[in-house]
Amino acid sequence: MDGADSTAAREVATLGGGCFWCTEAVFSELRGVERVEPGYSGGTAVNPTYEQVCTGRTGHAEVVQVTFDPSVLSYHDLLTIFFTVHDPTTLNRQGGDVGTQYRSVVLYHDDQQKATAEEVIRELEDEKLWRKNFVTQLVPFAVFYPAEEYHHDYFRRNPTGGYCQFVVAPKVAKFRAKFSDRLRAAPLARA
Repeated sequence: MDGADSTAAREVATLGGGCFWCTEAVFSELRGVERVEPGYSGGTAVNPTYEQVCTGRTGHAEVVQVTFDPSVLSYHDLLTIFFTVHDPTTLNRQGGDVGTQYRSVVLYHDDQQKATAEEVIRELEDEKLWRKNFVTQLVPFAVFYPAEEYHHDYFRRNPTGGYCQFVVAPKVAKFRAKFSDRLRAAPLARA
């Protein structure tokens, strides 16, 4: 826990930025993050499976739920990194992954998270981080369904897989290069 008081308050962020294998891999290397869990949120189906979500008919997005220590990593900084490592300007897609399940979405847990998300989006659009405007959905968090076990720590457990080599690894490399000062000593591993 990076030496922080274990009784200090923790925050939870629920974010969708394409395939959750990518977002989990990035956030698991970020100092201040204590847990990253892939799953599904933002839809109507109860207890959806990966196969159901992949149809696009459940309304859920592939998301990660990130538990972090705000004394080490602010929600503002977490979102800045999130918007840097995925393309928040493409509707319902990230690269070759197409469908509503791959949309850019912030599922905010309270009004402060919503306000912070709006602020970060304004700042990054003003900075012209991306050439187009953001299409990221800001929606209130309702429920999170953990993904099946084989999705957890996917990149760490499958580094030589084709998708991991050609899609996940470049995103992780981009993150490491841009945010080298924010890396933890060792990536989180699921116990």
